[in-house]
Amino acid sequence: MKFSSKRQFDLLNKIGFVRTSGSCEEKRAAEILLEEIENIGLKGELEPFEVDHYEIKKAKFEVLEPYYKEYTVSGYGMSGSTPSEGMVCEFEYVENAHKQNLINSKDKIVFINSGFNVKAYENLIEAGVKGFISFSGTVIDDESKTDLEDRKLNEKHLKHGKLPGLTIRAKDAMEMLKNTPSKVRITLEQTEGKIDSHNVIATVKGKKYENEEIHFVAHYDSVPFSNGVYDNGAGSVIIMELLRYYQENTPERTLKFIWFGSEERGLLGSKYYTDTHEEELKKVVLAVNVDMAGPILGYNRAFVTADNSLCNMIEYMSKEIGFPISVTQSVYSSDSTPYADKGVPAVSFARFGANGGAPGHNRYDLIEHLSAENIKELTEFIHLFSERTVNSCVFPVPREIPQNMKEEVDKYLMKEEKDKKNSK
Repeated sequence: MKFSSKRQFDLLNKIGFVRTSGSCEEKRAAEILLEEIENIGLKGELEPFEVDHYEIKKAKFEVLEPYYKEYTVSGYGMSGSTPSEGMVCEFEYVENAHKQNLINSKDKIVFINSGFNVKAYENLIEAGVKGFISFSGTVIDDESKTDLEDRKLNEKHLKHGKLPGLTIRAKDAMEMLKNTPSKVRITLEQTEGKIDSHNVIATVKGKKYENEEIHFVAHYDSVPFSNGVYDNGAGSVIIMELLRYYQENTPERTLKFIWFGSEERGLLGSKYYTDTHEEELKKVVLAVNVDMAGPILGYNRAFVTADNSLCNMIEYMSKEIGFPISVTQSVYSSDSTPYADKGVPAVSFARFGANGGAPGHNRYDLIEHLSAENIKELTEFIHLFSERTVNSCVFPVPREIPQNMKEEVDKYLMKEEKDKKNSK
């Protein structure tokens, strides 16, 4: 079978719409993938799992003193609600929310820099602040061409407690701070609950080593405002093409192909799968993840969360066939990591956009920035790699995670911090 860039681009166009975690659009994309699996001649499965769901009813931010102005904001999902009349407090800018920034922040509404991490959020809770505001974008954004981000608190934040939060544009934040606000009011009303997201699963049984499995995985959801073709429709169509190949060419080992939902909300689909299929994971000898591919302006990467010999193998293949790819033994922030956390060796393949070449996580993740040929070339390289593992006489990758990678996985999943808290 020849790999078809046209077929891949056609499927990419079909799923190239905003499909956020738990939404009707995410379910529609899952059903499109399921239909494609059935067209290949296999029976697929939709595996539901619960995710947090919220609906922002009202989000409002007002500076009350020493001047009055209302600014456009969005609300943080899962951050709770204020009283219906809002919450009036003194205001303070706390930068990155180090403890030194928060000495006098008790009972205040604080403004924090964009992209604050879980440790900063924990510091806010410990300091006793009443609410927070972060900023979105840059101070030079054109409002007509950019979107105010839709953010939410995840489980790592919420284990420390709940604070109502808002997001404001960077340009508005700059103007506000220049005018040194002292008292503000935030109003946030939202409903919170649970909703189903879905993993899409298909299996090709091996003809010789049926009880050894290799998983090919990619996430198919997108962030708000984004059509998600680069991140990660492209990875989704790559593993679909590989599924088509192995349906026609029966592999030696059993292969499972999984399209994970809700990756953009914290790897929720892959975490659910690896948590609920732990017994089955004992048969899995390798997870191959594809996350982001196709940019015209870009470069190829492989992230190996496994024995360093796998890095050497991929580098050798790269040089053997003349395919440029940078290989690193490291943890990648994608669906390969929950596998590594369960002791399954994992590798993530990607083609990243060069700086300025392929925007992601915004409205400019568009198919015109991608090349069908680049997607096909990465597919062919992953296929070559797969042939040398899927059909090997003796599986070449040790089924273990080296200590340095265990430590990186634990750090990424914030396990060290969790262990320290449990020991207190």
